Amino acid sequence: YGGLGLDFSYNIAVAEELGNIRCGGIPMAIGVQAGMATPALTRFGSHELKKQFLVPTIAGDFVACLGISEPGAGSDVANIKTTAVRKGDEYVINGGKMWITSGSQADWMCLLANTSEGPPHQNKSLICLPMNLPGIHVAKKIDKLGMRASDTAQIFFEDVRVPCKNLIGEEGKGFTYQMLQFQEERLWGVATALTPMETIIEETIEYTRQRKVFGQPVLHNQTVHFRLAELATEVELLRSLLHRAVALHVEGNDVTKFASMAKLKAGRLTREVTDSCLQFWGGMGFTSEVLVSRFYRDLRLMSIGGGTDETMLSIICKYMDILPR
Repeated sequence: YGGLGLDFSYNIAVAEELGNIRCGGIPMAIGVQAGMATPALTRFGSHELKKQFLVPTIAGDFVACLGISEPGAGSDVANIKTTAVRKGDEYVINGGKMWITSGSQADWMCLLANTSEGPPHQNKSLICLPMNLPGIHVAKKIDKLGMRASDTAQIFFEDVRVPCKNLIGEEGKGFTYQMLQFQEERLWGVATALTPMETIIEETIEYTRQRKVFGQPVLHNQTVHFRLAELATEVELLRSLLHRAVALHVEGNDVTKFASMAKLKAGRLTREVTDSCLQFWGGMGFTSEVLVSRFYRDLRLMSIGGGTDETMLSIICKYMDILPR
């Protein structure tokens, strides 16, 4: 989008539209490619790196993945253990990554690794890592509750050698670069969840209007139609919070607090909407034939991906000066 002179609000418009795809794995893959694996390279990478990795990724010739999470470090990015030790004009990489979207098919990874023994927020760097190098082992494609169409891999590195010129920006700035794009990643995630929630509510209205129990449509039960009205209102409130955060972000403000609030609310609301609506579908809602069943599983990722509810609450508390930053 930067190359077209468009601001981040256009990303969000696309994200909301992608929510019309009835398979969460597709917006997930596009989101990783466009908004997670490439922003740091776009902002801080050398011209040579952009030509080698960014141009073919934008063209759709390369699949990119983001190598941040590890078995013992998900939301706690500072705790990653993967190392990239400089030896001559190369980095030697050892360690492993977990929960890597598109990891089984990626052509390259935007890898976060420890490049020194310094403080945890100042010893990390981002590296463009071709995935066909010796020593890279894609251990398995992870079997998941939802987002089953999404390729999620565990990957190990054993003495993987990559040129030092593949460093994105400055050495030791990787954590800072990653934090810059976390807020955009969370806002993208919120945007992709809005349309599916609206779709679930609309389909539940139609189904309960047709389904009769004790001689009348289920929808005519006040408990049902009042609950659907409440859920629709909550979705609109979330959209307003998202758009406020995006507007502030486009103006150059720090939106960490609002992005965290939106992510927290989205995680909780996706659970609430899918659980309530599935209940109104009765036994049919528990089958694989209906969309509400799929979204019941897929949208659970909003509670985890990009940071758990508890992580979001901790961030919000820090920005409210309840906890120290």
